[in-house]
Amino acid sequence: MDLGAEPPAFDPASERERALAEENARLRRICGALIERVESAGMAGGAPYGAFEHAVLLAEQVRERTDSLHRTLEALGEANARLEEARAEAEAANHSKTRFLAAVSHDLLQPLNAARLFTSALEDQSLPAEATRLVGHIGRSLKDVEALLGTLVDISRLDAGVLTPDVAAFPVAELLDVLAEEYRQMAAARGLAFRYVPSSAVVSSDLALLARVVRNFLTNAVRYTKRGRLLLGCRRRPDGLEILVGDTGPGIDEAHQEAIFLEFRRAVTRPDEADRGLGLGLAIVDRIADMLDHPLGLVSRPGQGALFSIRVPYGRRREMSPAAEPAPGADRLAGARVWVLDDDPAILDGMAALLEGWGCRVRCASTPAALEALSRRERADVLLVDYHLAPGDPDGLCVADRLCRAHPGLGVVLITANHDGDLKQWARERGYDCLLKPVKPLRLRVLIANRLQVSGDQACN
Repeated sequence: MDLGAEPPAFDPASERERALAEENARLRRICGALIERVESAGMAGGAPYGAFEHAVLLAEQVRERTDSLHRTLEALGEANARLEEARAEAEAANHSKTRFLAAVSHDLLQPLNAARLFTSALEDQSLPAEATRLVGHIGRSLKDVEALLGTLVDISRLDAGVLTPDVAAFPVAELLDVLAEEYRQMAAARGLAFRYVPSSAVVSSDLALLARVVRNFLTNAVRYTKRGRLLLGCRRRPDGLEILVGDTGPGIDEAHQEAIFLEFRRAVTRPDEADRGLGLGLAIVDRIADMLDHPLGLVSRPGQGALFSIRVPYGRRREMSPAAEPAPGADRLAGARVWVLDDDPAILDGMAALLEGWGCRVRCASTPAALEALSRRERADVLLVDYHLAPGDPDGLCVADRLCRAHPGLGVVLITANHDGDLKQWARERGYDCLLKPVKPLRLRVLIANRLQVSGDQACN
């Protein structure tokens, strides 16, 4: 041996490789021993290692199904987003429909309103018998057109959800007295007796919508009753005033009493008795009553007539505006000074003819500027103003406000085709009356008389 020779150099890399090789061999031995022990241990129902493999497979299936669920939820989120987009589009279409209905109701009712005014003015004239008969036919035809247009517009507004109630307290006589006078004449023309039982009760409702309901009851009673009598009256109930309309018509079988409140269903199916209706009247009644929360009633038997009713909650007199007092005699209109503002010349001519026939002194204007110029020279008792004036002009409420500031005590009747409850509320807050188109002459006459009564009472005080 060469004692002077140097020992071999130490190689750290080789040492690590050797240690890793030994550790790998040791781990293989341990793994083999564990597998051997698991397989040799035994287990009820099958090999443990097979059970372990099955558990691993189940875990994989759970993971796959979880991923699938996540994908489904993402798809549902996208579907919800599309539904939300569709809902927004539907709401936009609904608002567009609302604007369209407002324009249609105003534009279509304008010429009809003028025709009704001219016809009413002719009816007040002394005409030959044949001319009077023809004017009566024209008036009835115009009423039919008004009813059909009003029905179509109302059902569209109800479907669109844009017809909002304007609830206020008023004497029920303010509504029923006018309807009784109107339908007494219609019943007499058909050879029917008409009995009206007035009431002094005060109710809380939307006067225009409630009038729509009772008017529909009366129209059907006149239409379907061939002979006998009609009844309009009220019964006081603990929870409200029940307004009743009865007839001696053909009656309605109990099996059909619910169906007649559906669209395009008629109480009488023979064409000669129901050829003027669309079968929408009672459907509108049902929706209005539901909106107002006024229960409807119907008692009828075939061959024994029908009794329709609507129950209206009571109101308090202190909620009434001064203009809601019962109307005085019509002779108060003689000499009344009335201003009329409307951008339609036909409306102005028709209104002038009607009012002058009642003895009023009428001044008409087609623009707010013209009326305000007139107001600096003259005074008036009552202003009849259309809400929708020419583009660029202020609306009727603004014009009325300015004139009332210049002429305290001026009575205002706002005339509009807009059924918006907010508009009627704004008018009532100002102490104005609101009259819907087409104007019903008898209703207009009552409102003007009311306004003159209020002005007279204020002058006395």
